[in-house]
Amino acid sequence: MDIEELKKLHESKKAEIAARLKYFEENGRDNEKIFMELCFCLCTPRSSAIKCDRIIKQLASNGLLFNGASNEIKKYMDEISFPDEKSKYIVEARDRFVSQNVNFIDFFKKFLSPAGAREWLIKNVGGLGRKEASHFLRNIGMGKNFAILDVHVMRNLKWFNVIEEIPEQLNDRKYMEIENKMKKFSDEISIPMDELDLLLWSKEAGFIFK
Repeated sequence: MDIEELKKLHESKKAEIAARLKYFEENGRDNEKIFMELCFCLCTPRSSAIKCDRIIKQLASNGLLFNGASNEIKKYMDEISFPDEKSKYIVEARDRFVSQNVNFIDFFKKFLSPAGAREWLIKNVGGLGRKEASHFLRNIGMGKNFAILDVHVMRNLKWFNVIEEIPEQLNDRKYMEIENKMKKFSDEISIPMDELDLLLWSKEAGFIFK
């Protein structure tokens, strides 16, 4: 696939992508959905996003996401990596936000920019690296210009010569370097970053997700 074919693919998926981004914005107006997205992103490192989404929805429906102990939550995480750590991260996040009756909508308004919110999350929420914090903010309508550098996206960035190789380790400096290159690529081909992320992911997976 070349750039022109990518643009044609974007055009064919534009309505579906727009609907998904609208869904993300709607998430950002609902405190419960915001917390669910946070927990989803805490689960995603080295794990299937589809499996993580199913687990979080199941935990929400049976009440454990909002009330369960980490050992109870862990029982539902057999299909993903690091269940011990991730179940504890969920409980820690719940203690920090839900148990303290934090209004997420008001909370995120205090940041001057999405970049500021991302830095705060990375420093203050256990289990959130730069990719996960970027993913979370995008999924609540606050991360339109962030890169979510999973293997699907980076494989395509390499294919389109945006990066020379997929790094074995993605440290903070390297992440920002690739994010900036992706932004430049986004501008060059006139596809917004949030749309480009969903497009590249769907190109590999075959469908639009999150």
